[in-house]
Amino acid sequence: MPAANQTSLASLHDVELCAYAAAGERRAFGELVRRHGSAVRHLLRRMGAQAAESDDVAQDAFLAAFERIAEFRGEGAFAGWVKKIAARQYLRRLQRDRRLTALAVEGVEEEADVYAGDADHRIDLDEALKALSPAERVCVSMCYGAGLSHGEAAEALNLPLGTVKSHVKRGLEKLRARLAPAIEAKTGGASLEGRRGHG
Repeated sequence: MPAANQTSLASLHDVELCAYAAAGERRAFGELVRRHGSAVRHLLRRMGAQAAESDDVAQDAFLAAFERIAEFRGEGAFAGWVKKIAARQYLRRLQRDRRLTALAVEGVEEEADVYAGDADHRIDLDEALKALSPAERVCVSMCYGAGLSHGEAAEALNLPLGTVKSHVKRGLEKLRARLAPAIEAKTGGASLEGRRGHG
């Protein structure tokens, strides 16, 4: 495949960039990192990673994606594919650090006064996610941020499918309760339904 210059790389579709990268064009993969790096780091922070940790895991995820780039067939979005890799990398790190044990046995949820009034309704998703328990935040982020199914999340977390579904259900209910006033204020009453469908 002929080498592409930097200007033409920026105009290519992700699938085309992946084809160049698979043929050994490192600058094409660099363009993919430039396009999607911040979204991957943002997902990791939503899952609970600190800023430096999200940078490390995102870098590891892109290295893994580069090594496996020939596996990407363009059947879904490249961003979704690399986010799944990043989510799994982060979970492996959690398992190494033995922090997942707390997620599996977590029973008591601290409900600090997180729902008390934001009069101006300026609540964003990141702030709302902080109101979730660690288990709920990880499960919701995996299923709705990284695009994993409940089954894939359960397998990655080494948790029963029912436990993951419960964490996701409770997490979404808390997010709806937290975000509904702000969204209704902006949309004139539109609901938060319609984003479900992972099985």
